[in-house]
Amino acid sequence: MGNTATNVTAGKPKKGGHAYRAPIGTKLPVSATEELDKGFASLGYFSEDGLTNANSPTTEKVKAWGGDTVLNHQTEKPDTFKFNMIEALNVNVLKSVYGDHNVTGDLTTGIHVRANSDEQQEYAWVFDMVLKGNVAKRIVVPYASVTAVGEIVYADNKTIGYDTTITAVPDEGGDTHHEYIIAAPAAAAAASNDEGEPAAADPDTNEEGAE
Repeated sequence: MGNTATNVTAGKPKKGGHAYRAPIGTKLPVSATEELDKGFASLGYFSEDGLTNANSPTTEKVKAWGGDTVLNHQTEKPDTFKFNMIEALNVNVLKSVYGDHNVTGDLTTGIHVRANSDEQQEYAWVFDMVLKGNVAKRIVVPYASVTAVGEIVYADNKTIGYDTTITAVPDEGGDTHHEYIIAAPAAAAAASNDEGEPAAADPDTNEEGAE
């Protein structure tokens, strides 16, 4: 088979919501297009850097006398996702960063955020995107916790963002994440606009700023 240019693609965030988090035990999707369980809360806009997945193995080289490498022994294969959440007034974002029990209230009654050393809990995560040609792609991470948050900058000329890294652990089948891809005509209605930015939330999806 020769080269196929149509297989070259790029990912845009799905219109109406592209990143979600839910408590462990929430029903996970097993396709790219099925409706998410209501337990998934939207994390709103990400920065223009999008979503980065690192899933590279770390190996230890075993050498024989004389210097020849005779064995590459895999020591670990971390599976991490990095993204910058820029909806700083989204309660779901704040809970993702600080922990569910450390964020209470809403913008109407007043939000209270407590920063402490509580251990981050594992959650299920879903990332939805639309590839070239209206191909739907969904990444499902059954178990992952926040393992790093970058410096939070408050400045006149900068958007407040939470540069977040989550690290996945294996599910019951030993998989750290699942990817579902399908050429779905219905994905056209969920595609991003020409600038690649998500449009307003669909009424059937979680609101971007709701709890």
